[in-house]
Amino acid sequence: MALGKAIPMSDAVARVTGTIPYTVNLQLPETLVVKVLRSPLPHARLVRLDASAAEAMDGVVAVLTSADLGQPGGPSTFSGVLWKDQPVVADDKVRYIGEPVAAVAATTEEIAEAALTAIELGYEELPAVYDAVAATKGETATVHDKYPDNIFLHAKLRHGDIAAGFAAADVIIEESYTSPIAQHVTMEPHVTAAQWHNDQLTVWTATQAPYLVQAALAELFALDSAQVRVIVPPLGGGYGGKGHLRLEPLVSALAWKVGGRPVKLVLTRPEEFVTVTKHAATIHIKSGVRRDGAFTARQVTIYWNGGAYADASPSLVRAGMVRAIGPYRIANVWVDSYGVYTNLPPAGAFRGAMASQGAWAYESHIDTIAHRLGLNPLEYRLAHLLQDGDHFATGEILHDVHFSKCLKTAAGRLNQQATAPAHPAPTRRRGRGLAVMMKSTMPTSRSECRLSLNSAGQITLYTSTVEMGQGTHTALSQITAAAMEMPPDRVVVVGPDTARTPFDSSTNASRGTTMMGQAIVDGAQKLKEKLIDAAVPLLEHAAEELAAASGHVIVKAQPERCISYGEIVARNHHQSIEAMGTYQTRGGLDPETGQGLATPHWHQGAGACQVEVDTETGKVTVLRYVGTAWAGRVVNPTLAKLQNDGNVIFGLGPAVMEEVLVDAGQIVNPNLSDYLIPSFLDIPTELETVALESEGGEIHGIGEMTLPCVAPAIANAVYDAVGIRIYDLPITAEKVLKALQHEQ
Repeated sequence: MALGKAIPMSDAVARVTGTIPYTVNLQLPETLVVKVLRSPLPHARLVRLDASAAEAMDGVVAVLTSADLGQPGGPSTFSGVLWKDQPVVADDKVRYIGEPVAAVAATTEEIAEAALTAIELGYEELPAVYDAVAATKGETATVHDKYPDNIFLHAKLRHGDIAAGFAAADVIIEESYTSPIAQHVTMEPHVTAAQWHNDQLTVWTATQAPYLVQAALAELFALDSAQVRVIVPPLGGGYGGKGHLRLEPLVSALAWKVGGRPVKLVLTRPEEFVTVTKHAATIHIKSGVRRDGAFTARQVTIYWNGGAYADASPSLVRAGMVRAIGPYRIANVWVDSYGVYTNLPPAGAFRGAMASQGAWAYESHIDTIAHRLGLNPLEYRLAHLLQDGDHFATGEILHDVHFSKCLKTAAGRLNQQATAPAHPAPTRRRGRGLAVMMKSTMPTSRSECRLSLNSAGQITLYTSTVEMGQGTHTALSQITAAAMEMPPDRVVVVGPDTARTPFDSSTNASRGTTMMGQAIVDGAQKLKEKLIDAAVPLLEHAAEELAAASGHVIVKAQPERCISYGEIVARNHHQSIEAMGTYQTRGGLDPETGQGLATPHWHQGAGACQVEVDTETGKVTVLRYVGTAWAGRVVNPTLAKLQNDGNVIFGLGPAVMEEVLVDAGQIVNPNLSDYLIPSFLDIPTELETVALESEGGEIHGIGEMTLPCVAPAIANAVYDAVGIRIYDLPITAEKVLKALQHEQ
């Protein structure tokens, strides 16, 4: 059986030897280099743009400006997957520092850079706003005239009677938590190449959503989807930042103006920082509890900083609404989730999108409640965690619920590891902290695949699920092998190419292995049925007398009478026998009440850690960390462990060091010298992660489950060690020391 085996990644050798064909390494004949001229101001009217000198330079093939947009036969001015509010290049206004104003295609990078300096610009500066809460007051800048209060989306959840719930409480506790903007820092930067052949557009791009890109580009150029081909080589990391649209509209529009030659844009690291960020969040959380700790009510108000354009925010703000409540039995819940425009770069999904910001607030908050009531934080959580059959705040009845098991396992394993220091220093104190998380996935989505079996008995899986280092193609090959009862080495995976591979909603939200895996199972069943039908004349038995098993079609009554899959194809004189597989989920929430089905399955995880706090410097060292994720059934233990370990390491960054610093709209640390990410030296001395399973369990996504708990678990451990509560991420030495001094 292929499932549950630690099979090496199918591209392991290519990864080690550096021969994976990343988009950044793509070389097409006569490719032109693209460079982008960006706004130096956070908010201004664009009153003059003269590109004539740049266009006249030797080696410059084309310059794209807003004058090229919105014309008959050309690209539209605005693009977007969810809302079309972002111009391909700035139209009448610029709304953040770094916004594309023009783009140059030239024969060399040096010529393209020189051409940018030859473009003449004139601006009329406008007031700007950067803080999401301040932006809603109506007293500052208006980013888009259509939204005078800068609130582009208000998502609401109403469950029970919130006033009665608070009236029934013995204790009411209110707190506010913040999480700053951060950057995804994928090793491969954003990169897109595009080329036109008459009315056919081909795009090679580092995206997590090839079919979303195809649809958006088809609409941008008023084409049929079949006229747009999107090819996605393996990605050098994604983390949500390569979801939705990024460079594709601009590069495709410039390729259209060039007319025939390919063009390619590779972002620099500073450009990465002004292309997409994590949503900064301010979360106010208010809970009513009885003296025994039972919840009577919870009210949550969230302000998500969406930046200058909506991008992915409309769906994420809604998802963040349900991901900010917490996995506890609370009868009365009221949530207001606001998406807010500011004069900052657009924000998008960031690994564990919105669940990390939500868990940071509600898991820090529940620790506050436990300590306020004099209750043990572990026992308090276990007493009130959601169980099978409970109603969640969306009104749905929960099933396959394992929050308690995740938490007990994490806490238990930490207790086996954690020890007191052998020689305790008077200035160093140790503490332990816990956290639990719940995360929804896309309520409505679809995955399709095609399975093709040839006469050599080799099966090819055609899938638009993106391989971005997580090993998904290896896992999907194992699911294919198991479903077809064949060895995994007989499976070949062909990745995203909208001209060859069927539809998939996107590779995000921890849905890839689950959704595409179910589509594969469906396709395998249909392929087996086709093989049985094709074997009927060969075995001279009716279809109902035959079965497909172990790579053969057999006669049920005489299992020794059989014929291999490959021989069936060959003897029917086919090149291949193919079948399509599909899996779809449907759900959604009422926009006024937030009631409905938020997700087909709630992702679940927990974390427990031990930290050491130096009271002289405020430095926090994570000594030990245990993360757990509910997997249901693990496809590949090695890949699952690597994913879970990577989540914890990734989560350490936003927890203790990562923050994009902004001064009057200007990002001041857009490089890996000033923007810190975890190194090997920051990894806990003891790091353990566990993917929890049940016999016969379903395969569930674990893409991000061990990440959201990292920050609150560390914060709760800091409180346990020195008695201070940090409310604003990251948990830096400066903040800890300041809080300690304030306590003194």
